[in-house]
Amino acid sequence: MASPRILLLGGHGKVSLLMTPKLLSRSWNVTSVIRNPDQKAEILEVGKNGPGKIDVLVESIEDVKSDAQATAILEKTKAEWVIWSAGAGGKGGPSRTNAIDRDACIHFIRASVSSPVITKFLLVSAISSRRDRAPWWDDESWAMAKQFNEEIAPTYYKAKLASDEVLTVLGEQKKGFGYIILRPGALTDDKETGKFSFGKTRARGQVTRGDVAEVAVRLLEKEGVRGWFDLLGGEEETGVAVDRVLKEGFNSVEGEDIEVMKKDVASL
Repeated sequence: MASPRILLLGGHGKVSLLMTPKLLSRSWNVTSVIRNPDQKAEILEVGKNGPGKIDVLVESIEDVKSDAQATAILEKTKAEWVIWSAGAGGKGGPSRTNAIDRDACIHFIRASVSSPVITKFLLVSAISSRRDRAPWWDDESWAMAKQFNEEIAPTYYKAKLASDEVLTVLGEQKKGFGYIILRPGALTDDKETGKFSFGKTRARGQVTRGDVAEVAVRLLEKEGVRGWFDLLGGEEETGVAVDRVLKEGFNSVEGEDIEVMKKDVASL
């Protein structure tokens, strides 16, 4: 595989900091986007062992208000793959969540799909980000997801769902475009385990940020990957879990109303 140029949006996030050395270890090149220039040294430190090349772009994702602005960043960095691991993190209220998790993310999705050189887009989302009950979920899983989406974090849920659906609809329309929506459960800072429940998982559960980073990179290194992928901590080894789900062709979007999704995306 040639060495792709990866644009990592949200480069100082906890998952991104764990993902960066994993990307570079495959001789891929990374431009890490951060808002605060004081974070640059930490990014360069986690990426110092290569062999891929790391550089840092100081840019406020929150200030990206159009597809054209997103396109300018993509072209400046010569990106070929895009990873979205950014978010408001609950800071700044609903308006900031919508500005980053929904609006800026969608601008980068549209700009990436429109680009003739970008071939992959990986979006880190959340396991409860769906309209309908997954066919394999038990009652407890559905109740937990509804409570989170409707009572605990409704703005975040609507923002993530909009971004997930835009990437799904537009990604499906572009031939050969690899779109990956990785949907972990509750994130922890525990030590990476290398063991997962992947594919048809329950909705309630935890997974380490290091494990999320590892699965993200494993999915990126495979060709032809498209779809939604649910992830929790479990008992199956990393490589076995990823290979099984891809071989089975399982996609966690199963159970969603794709036609409604298309109509809503068209109205955004």
